[in-house]
Amino acid sequence: MTRAETLDKAKQCVCGQRENEYGSPEDNFKAIAKLWSAYKNVDFSANDVAMMMALLKIARIRTGTATEDSFVDLAGYAACGAEIASKNRINTKHGKENV
Repeated sequence: MTRAETLDKAKQCVCGQRENEYGSPEDNFKAIAKLWSAYKNVDFSANDVAMMMALLKIARIRTGTATEDSFVDLAGYAACGAEIASKNRINTKHGKENV
């Protein structure tokens, strides 16, 4: 699979199929962050969730048994993290709460 194909598939997932199934990544990752925070008694943010999920994919890739989907998912988590971080910078600039 080419890098363009990987990115195209990731875009289809995070901007289409999975968003339709699970809602926006920001909302989904905020819900996960709340659960992780309660479970570990450590504050997690939506962006932490994106990065931790990316690390999960990297760990799977490192085993040598990953499928093409692992790389697609990794690209998708990176894109979600980038968007969350961007929104957080804008919110901080305007005095709003971060996700």
